[in-house]
Amino acid sequence: MAQVGFIGLGNMGAPMALNLLKAGHQVCVFDLNPEAVAALEASGATKAAVVSDVCREADYVISMLPAGKHVRTVYTAEDGLINYLSKNTQVIDCSTIDAASAQFVGKTLAESGISFVDAPVSGGVAGAAAGTLTFIVGGNKADFERAHVVLTNMGKNIFHAGDIGAGQVAKICNNMLLSILMAGTSEALQMGVDHGLDPKVLSEIMLNSSGRNWTLELYNPCPDVLENVPSSNGYKPGFMVDLMAKDLGLAMQSAQQTNSATPMGALAKNLYNLMQNQGKGNEDFSAIFKLYSEK
Repeated sequence: MAQVGFIGLGNMGAPMALNLLKAGHQVCVFDLNPEAVAALEASGATKAAVVSDVCREADYVISMLPAGKHVRTVYTAEDGLINYLSKNTQVIDCSTIDAASAQFVGKTLAESGISFVDAPVSGGVAGAAAGTLTFIVGGNKADFERAHVVLTNMGKNIFHAGDIGAGQVAKICNNMLLSILMAGTSEALQMGVDHGLDPKVLSEIMLNSSGRNWTLELYNPCPDVLENVPSSNGYKPGFMVDLMAKDLGLAMQSAQQTNSATPMGALAKNLYNLMQNQGKGNEDFSAIFKLYSEK
């Protein structure tokens, strides 16, 4: 079992850290929210008084932070963790950020002899709680294999996407496609409802036809078609609109860097920005269905 430092105990980070504890690891946690820290302490974690405390005797330091600027600051600022990390510690950043930030942090830590991988996740809050997340890892093969040891305690599918930053690119490609599928599925379902079709029946027809997709089958955006999904629970997240909009912003930045054509991604970004402007940023991203159903 390993000594793990964990930074960032939000909706995703807290259950991830809890699963590490359940697996028998010793976990030292840090977050700016004292209630989140207290909840993990009650489950057996050790509290870090300051963020640098997570580095003490750590085999791994794992972070789950909001944006690239936070990851850069935590690790590479003047008083960043680069000054406290041992060369025997591996850093695993599970945040969804821009690839350039991941590459910068990885390069900077490498100059001090510290191993780093970017490992953004897919699977949402439910996957984090269940320990069934997908990790998309960027880094060299040896570092990937080392990270795999603890990632398997938090996730079910662990992929090696390529060098540092590749995990971030793969993640935003996936989420851009997810947003497009969710918008299209919502649009098709509502058109059927407008013509008097039962959304459950229409969903079953499309599931057995060429329109079958993950959002239709496992995360249906129409209320009361599926149980135990956000649409049937008042669109409580889940994966928030604000987070999808953030990921789509990262996707558009990446598209500009390579001159990639992403017209559907751009449209999806506009739709999710519209939801934010309507005050729906804290709702689940499947609430895009309401753009079509509320008339």
